[in-house]
Amino acid sequence: MARHADYRATDHIPAESHADAYTRPAFTFGNRLRRLIWNICWLLLYRTSPRPMHAWRAALLRLFGATLGGDCHFYPSSRVWAPWNLICADHVAAADGVEIYNPSPIQLDTHVILSQDCYLCGATHDYNHPDFPLIAYRMHIERYAWICARAAVAPGIKVAEGAVLGLGSVATRDLKAWTVYGGNPAVAIRERNCTLPEHDSEFAPTGGEA
Repeated sequence: MARHADYRATDHIPAESHADAYTRPAFTFGNRLRRLIWNICWLLLYRTSPRPMHAWRAALLRLFGATLGGDCHFYPSSRVWAPWNLICADHVAAADGVEIYNPSPIQLDTHVILSQDCYLCGATHDYNHPDFPLIAYRMHIERYAWICARAAVAPGIKVAEGAVLGLGSVATRDLKAWTVYGGNPAVAIRERNCTLPEHDSEFAPTGGEA
């Protein structure tokens, strides 16, 4: 299925702004200024905060426009490229070294776990276009999914409920619900038992592709 870009640099940055398309900014000045301020905040206040201060880091993310539910654990060296494009339900965890590159919105549902050094890549470039423009995609990782350490999710990929992307694996296609994936590119290895808590059992999947 063809994926539709949520953001395309050529729709926002005029060609006359820079003669060389390859070095032309991909985002507006306002966007770049906002990210500069956020990066200073991340360096001085977020990155240096003690590990147990999850509420403090959540407050900083919310200050810059993130939508976060309760009891979200973002660890000190986790990085969010644009907090205003982050949508989290409750009980989301992002371990140290996690990189969320989200020029377009990325949604993390309840109990999503992002393990150490994993990478959610929300953008790429249109290499068939002469201007090589940046293109960004909305992404959605559904509840109880687990992205394991050093795994990567490619732009525009949907991770369905309860899916597991194994250690160091790369997801280049949508991941089915309650399925374990591994490898580069990731392929289905086995089914995962549905581990929804009892109070969520009425919403348990009935099989098939999400």
